[in-house]
Amino acid sequence: MIRTVESAPHASAPVLAAYSYCEAVTGQQARNFAYGIRLLPTPKRRAMSALYAFSRRVDDIGDGALTDDVKIARLEDTRELLTRIRDGKVDEDDIDPVAVALAHAADTFPIPLGGLDELIDGVLMDVRGETYETWDDLKVYCRCVAGAIGRLSLGVFGPEPGARGAERAPEYADTLGLALQLTNILRDVREDAEGGRTYLPSDDLAKFGCSTGFSGPTPPEGSDFAGLVHFEVRRARALFAEGYRLLPMLDRRSGACVAAMAGIYLRLLDRIERDPEAVLRGRVSLPGREKAYVAVRGLSGLDARHVTRRTVSRTVRRRA
Repeated sequence: MIRTVESAPHASAPVLAAYSYCEAVTGQQARNFAYGIRLLPTPKRRAMSALYAFSRRVDDIGDGALTDDVKIARLEDTRELLTRIRDGKVDEDDIDPVAVALAHAADTFPIPLGGLDELIDGVLMDVRGETYETWDDLKVYCRCVAGAIGRLSLGVFGPEPGARGAERAPEYADTLGLALQLTNILRDVREDAEGGRTYLPSDDLAKFGCSTGFSGPTPPEGSDFAGLVHFEVRRARALFAEGYRLLPMLDRRSGACVAAMAGIYLRLLDRIERDPEAVLRGRVSLPGREKAYVAVRGLSGLDARHVTRRTVSRTVRRRA
């Protein structure tokens, strides 16, 4: 039986302490994510914090200064821990608070933990230095590191019972994850290049004369860098438009959480579109007051209502 929030298993003192640890990690390290999950009821907020803390651990292994062999070994150790969690072999008094919290969250909500296996697979792609020739190639990576997180989050949010089109909710959650990840890739293009990583598809880079990379605060000589950025922004916007169809399927507070997180990234995308070279000069970000505004807008339901109206309008046009 799938448990609801109301029938969630009792949280003991060790479990509550484990959740507190995960929430502290989330508050300290997840600047955009934290704004969204503040809008959730306590059980969902705790579960999302557990998911974030485990995901953060995986990401930190991939981004750390260890040798590749050690990174791969640690990622596989983390996969073994995930298997223990999935098999119900993590006790409440386990010394790993992230494992304790995630095990409790997975016992409370129908979280598809296989998504965390996909995340590990994606980080292994980073460690091995994979590059991507086409958008279809890059989508495989984005689905591992972000689409999977969307589907995991949906396990906590859950579509509302009887929501129209709910069978497509995992698809929309996955697509929204792709939109967020492509925005991240645009924002971090120089930082990634300095770390020896290139994510944008080689085909796109060649098309706009950017194959030499982004090692400085100015675009490659003779390139159409603005054209490249605007091309990728349009792709990201199309993904957001599709992924936002998830919002009307969620309850008010879950929808507000998703709208807040997605809204922050959409505003980042707006800034990048207005000044493409900003991503070469430094990290593009939003001030806290603007993030708070996006969160309030999400809680008001404006984004969900807008998406609902747009979806109905499209349906009517198709039938006409």
